[in-house]
Amino acid sequence: MTGLNPTPAPPRVPTLSTARIETLADGVFAIVMTLLVFDIRVPVQEAVDAVGLGPALLTLTPNLISYVISFVILGVFWVGHHNQFFYIRRSDRTLLWINMLFLLFVALVPFSAGLLSRYGSDPVSVIVYNLNLIATGAVLYLHWTYAVRDGHLLGRELDPKVDQLVRRRILTPPTFYLIAIVVSLFNVQIAILLDVLIPVVYVLPNSIDQVFRARSEHNSQ
Repeated sequence: MTGLNPTPAPPRVPTLSTARIETLADGVFAIVMTLLVFDIRVPVQEAVDAVGLGPALLTLTPNLISYVISFVILGVFWVGHHNQFFYIRRSDRTLLWINMLFLLFVALVPFSAGLLSRYGSDPVSVIVYNLNLIATGAVLYLHWTYAVRDGHLLGRELDPKVDQLVRRRILTPPTFYLIAIVVSLFNVQIAILLDVLIPVVYVLPNSIDQVFRARSEHNSQ
């Protein structure tokens, strides 16, 4: 009889595990964060003989500041990327390449940080550094937006309020980094101070921690 054939089920969207994404990201972050310290070099003997060890070490202050700022900022990016996989449980080809783009900008941080430590009084170094951070944050936002767009890569229900909170937290630093670029055209020191203060806010306990705590408590019941 005609018209009795069952309607075929819609094809399932092929997905992949996220395990290798997280492993690669952890490895890249570990290497990049280690590379930052290579910009801090022990003073050469000639400099120590000329001015003494203390003054010679003081010349490393810009390198140390750049190292600490960049290390903490990379930590913030790593935590943000890691936290996204609290919800993202599957992957596809597009998400894989978004992650590759994200890691591309992460791997560039030691270069832009070295530029900042060596030429920190030049606005161009501040602009390059902050553009690097803006690009990294923008791709992290793209990563979240793509992953949650239709829910097929998520492993749990996403509260719209959580979605808004995550988006706001991802976009806030790039916004201030853009402000830092504008400020650097007038005052480099204030621009660098902005770069110092922005990640501090993300190190302190905040509302997103309460979301993950509540979800973990719910899952353990």
